[in-house]
Amino acid sequence: MADGTTQPAEKALFELVAREPRLSDKVADMMLSTILSRKLEVGDRLPSERELGEQFGVSRTVVREAVRALVAKGVIEVRSGSGLRVAAVDAAAVTESMSLFLRGGTLDFEKVHEVRALLEVHIAGLAAERATDADIARLREVHERMQREADDVEAAARDDLEFHRAIAKATQNDLYLLLLDSIGSTLIDIRRENLGSGSAPMTLAQHEQALDRIAARDAAGARAAMAAHLEGVAVWWRGHSADGAAKA
Repeated sequence: MADGTTQPAEKALFELVAREPRLSDKVADMMLSTILSRKLEVGDRLPSERELGEQFGVSRTVVREAVRALVAKGVIEVRSGSGLRVAAVDAAAVTESMSLFLRGGTLDFEKVHEVRALLEVHIAGLAAERATDADIARLREVHERMQREADDVEAAARDDLEFHRAIAKATQNDLYLLLLDSIGSTLIDIRRENLGSGSAPMTLAQHEQALDRIAARDAAGARAAMAAHLEGVAVWWRGHSADGAAKA
């Protein structure tokens, strides 16, 4: 306008037209739905690309693109000489994807610690209720190994990680181990920093308290011991990080 003022933009009369999914995406979604509905089991052979094209009424190029997308997701695999088969979803691939997200994302220590505390405190309680004698023996073995290797930061960090994994295994629920592995490997750097700055005696003492409560089948005590341990780790990290920042 002549006076220099800006008029608000007029509201659009029509909405944007939603883009239709590509034909290959539709085929991939239909194939995935069939697999997830258990109509196809792990290891089952899928029809050839030509047969799939005939069944879906699309070209082999479309089928090839759909197959490529599902292979990338780890849902199906191409075997030489036997064609397409339903693949077993690898737990390691799931944890690796989550770990890469955490390492490359913007989540800071406090957010990861918050989730870890929620998960591991509950896991400790279940371990106290469900651990077998073999589970307890494994926990003691890892704990004693960490005591011996306390002066080796790299080895002690691995032992620390394995101690917490052993507790998760003692729940007899594989999902807890998968979830813990998803964030556990992300905290390996925290373990190295803390242990390298002298936290090993504190960590070992707190591990022993958690181990004792689990071995005693004391679920409430195990949860309390794990909560105290994780808070101790967090306090040490915050203090160490603050000292490092101040020196810098």
